[in-house]
Amino acid sequence: MDLGSPGRTLFSIVLFMVALVALATLGYMAAGWSFADASYMVLLTVYTVGYGEVHPISTPYLHAITMATMILGCTGMILLTGALVQFLTITQLQRVFGVKRMQAEVDRLEGHVIVVGFGRIGLMLVKELKAGGAKFVVLEQSEARAQQVRELGHLCIVGDATDERSLRDAGITRAHTLASVLPDDAANVFITLSARSLNPAIEIIARGEMPSTEAKLLQAGANKVVLPTHIGAERIAEMILFPETARFLRASAKMQELERTLRGLGLDMSVVVVPEKGALTGHTIAEIERRADGPFFVVQLNRQAGEAITTPDRATKVQAGDGVVIVSRSGQAVRAMFEAPPEEIRAGRGRF
Repeated sequence: MDLGSPGRTLFSIVLFMVALVALATLGYMAAGWSFADASYMVLLTVYTVGYGEVHPISTPYLHAITMATMILGCTGMILLTGALVQFLTITQLQRVFGVKRMQAEVDRLEGHVIVVGFGRIGLMLVKELKAGGAKFVVLEQSEARAQQVRELGHLCIVGDATDERSLRDAGITRAHTLASVLPDDAANVFITLSARSLNPAIEIIARGEMPSTEAKLLQAGANKVVLPTHIGAERIAEMILFPETARFLRASAKMQELERTLRGLGLDMSVVVVPEKGALTGHTIAEIERRADGPFFVVQLNRQAGEAITTPDRATKVQAGDGVVIVSRSGQAVRAMFEAPPEEIRAGRGRF
């Protein structure tokens, strides 16, 4: 019996059985039986228990109702049992083979990014990494959130990142960067220690909730620490996708002084990753600044291939995956201008 998917087959047979039980019950009630007696007789017949007849089957009408219930009911129960077994078996096989297939894809990754945690910051970080064309895998403990990651088309491993086996499954020994963005300082410190011991050369960017945690994370082996109150997921992606630019913009004393001066003027310097099919993707810098009508100006362009163009020509076109260094009054507003029309994405209880 092929009605399509196993779920549809099961649903169709359940509907058939419900209709059969309802009609047979009404048939016995039409012969003067009470609802309790009629439904009890139908269930005894359908499940082939055979405890005995509730009332004598003494008329041709009752014989016909009983025989029809026996034939259709027993056949329906056989089909229902088979469909239920098929549904459960295929569901489990899909889960097993789906996990194995995803693990095989992760095992082929080299020089990738491991994102630990898929909360609010994890979601935004994954979005930025995808726009930048980076290879990455998400390591998430919650099966429900992991399913959301897979629905978005990203690689995801279900596991506890504080367990070294989970980090190995995510390819920690072959990874280029690990970003631990859990909202738990103790977990981030432990993950940093484990990751550093498994791969001494890996770049580790860790999230800290309390300012006092920064020193602990650095001591544990983190290369950079992100405090969400001072730096967002976009800045983490900037460090991963354009490390030389991030080091130039954030590390030198002169640039830090310049950044403080800009903030004093109400300005911000940031790197915007150009998304695929974005509203401004493929436009020249002159067109972008003209459409923006003043909120920002471009000071550097980082090509996805690694080339950094300082003071780019106004006729230069920006492409998907490029990093545009901008000075603006609101970096978030500028990012929104570059992005395509937003799609609603769920992460945990939040929608973005």
